[in-house]
Amino acid sequence: MDKLRKEIAIQQKKGLPFIMASVIIWLLIVLVSILDINMNMKNLLVFCCSCPLLPLSWLIGKLIKVDIFSKQNPLGQLGFIFTLNQMVYLLIVMWVFSAVPEKMIMVYAMVFGAHLFPYSWLYQSKGYTVAAISIPMISLILGCALNGTTVAVAACIIEMVFACVLHMELKKMGDN
Repeated sequence: MDKLRKEIAIQQKKGLPFIMASVIIWLLIVLVSILDINMNMKNLLVFCCSCPLLPLSWLIGKLIKVDIFSKQNPLGQLGFIFTLNQMVYLLIVMWVFSAVPEKMIMVYAMVFGAHLFPYSWLYQSKGYTVAAISIPMISLILGCALNGTTVAVAACIIEMVFACVLHMELKKMGDN
């Protein structure tokens, strides 16, 4: 099992194409959050910001030589299942959209961060563990004390740092 986990971590570069794409997604969310439009439209656009995640991940994967759809490793299917859990949790975000719209970005960031946790096991990554715990906690604190824009900026910065951490983890594994 550990051999398969190491292989998938190297083959998929620890999900780096998705993390790099998420930096762009969070940048888009920052831009949407500062628009002077009503909250419902803003939140709807926040949901729309996530739509390019898969094509961006695929494009970034091509640039860094990762086939994000590779089926070489049987654990790849497990990684896909880990992603599907976020889809279920988005129902909570949809509820917040109508019940507490000014907190939607905060809850969205919390769900996004928490969904990373299983990847810490899959990729044997301390970076994923830290991101999966810190993103929801920081989002909760900033979202309660400040606003969605602040949460989105923080998520974007954390994702940039996280991408660098993953790159360093890969270098330690011998993958450039």
